[in-house]
Amino acid sequence: MTSPSSLINPSDSGYDAARMAFDLSDQKPAAVCTPTTVAEVQEAVIYARENGLKLANQATGHVAVALPPLEETLLLKPAIDIEPVINAAEGYARVGAGTRWGPVVNAAGEHGLAAMHGSSPTVGVVGYHLGGGLSFYGRKHGLACNRVRAIEVVTADGEVGRVDHENEPDLFWALRGGGGLFATVTAIEFDLLPLGEVFGGISFWPVELGEEALSAWLDWTRSAPDSVTTSFRFMNLPPLETVPEPIRGKSLVAIDGVAIDHADGEALASLLAGIGEPVLGQWGPMPAPAVSSLHGDPEDPIPAIGNSTLLNDVSDELIGALNEAAGGESGSSLIATELRQLGGALGRPDENGGVANRIDGEFIAFGVGLATDPGTAGKTGEDLARIFESVSPWESGRQFYNFAIAGSTCANCFPEEAIEALRAIRHEYDPEGLYVAPLAL
Repeated sequence: MTSPSSLINPSDSGYDAARMAFDLSDQKPAAVCTPTTVAEVQEAVIYARENGLKLANQATGHVAVALPPLEETLLLKPAIDIEPVINAAEGYARVGAGTRWGPVVNAAGEHGLAAMHGSSPTVGVVGYHLGGGLSFYGRKHGLACNRVRAIEVVTADGEVGRVDHENEPDLFWALRGGGGLFATVTAIEFDLLPLGEVFGGISFWPVELGEEALSAWLDWTRSAPDSVTTSFRFMNLPPLETVPEPIRGKSLVAIDGVAIDHADGEALASLLAGIGEPVLGQWGPMPAPAVSSLHGDPEDPIPAIGNSTLLNDVSDELIGALNEAAGGESGSSLIATELRQLGGALGRPDENGGVANRIDGEFIAFGVGLATDPGTAGKTGEDLARIFESVSPWESGRQFYNFAIAGSTCANCFPEEAIEALRAIRHEYDPEGLYVAPLAL
């Protein structure tokens, strides 16, 4: 067949921009395709098959670092121009592949509804759901992938399909948390929450209060109500104008969170007020769309590397260990050393869920730092190694797909029986192994 109209080869002027991922990984695919219609996606899939290329699905590329080498791969970056459709009467949204969370969150908010979005408005909606989907509503409502109603796909044979609980249920199960190994997603439908307003906020303290803040927060998490989802971070913020002036260029500790029940949120805010004088902080009622920017994750591409792991059976010894590795005297350069609170509905199996029907852990430990040049990348690598050595006594041995790193596989995320099922589904829908993804089977 002729080349797809949206095909970009290495010799084309737009190749370098098209191959770029959010983490600025040095991806070098055989070609890039940026289809804007389902028919163009079909063309790209068939073109790859006929030309002996693999296919890699990617939207924003937040976990691009985990992809294998792409020299013999067509990088498929759908940008299906479907405006977010909000069905307020039935409480769900439909969006096209390539859509980011910002427009969806705002469109839902106009109807007094909230999406179970990620921690940045520039995260892609489809990839987020395919990797599980961890939100500030997770402890109450579980993983976002398990609120997906239907997924529209182009399969490895170039056929168009719509999968849900009744139609191709095995593929529907695999796509909800198993990543992009099974088909190319062109659109997705998912339930929204009837929330127009929540209670939330964030507080920053001098890094010298790290042990005190971590101790108070960790103790609170052990009996925290499911209506509240929070995170704790050691931070070294860059001196950029995009960072608010009171915290710009400073080393700090931060706690943020969202409470669906306002009384539970007020109780947490009262507890945090006893830690010490914050450098910056505000808690209170807030419109649900504002939650998408609460965590302050970068909204523009940056050269960064990170690592993550799941923690279980965490003891008080973690406080001193993590403070020594990432606190004020550690010399850490990491932008963030983070513990994201899990538990609640996130830890309970969803009997109607996908392969990611729960997260087996109390916290996700996550670290990220700059990699602007070999020197900063080397320093970041050293700091990450020290962080994860400090939390190693509590590692569960599992990872969460959305936080995947280079070298991880699906076996790091799912139990063996799930891996066997995923392999069988992959063989059924992609018997020639056309697709590659961040986490291999």
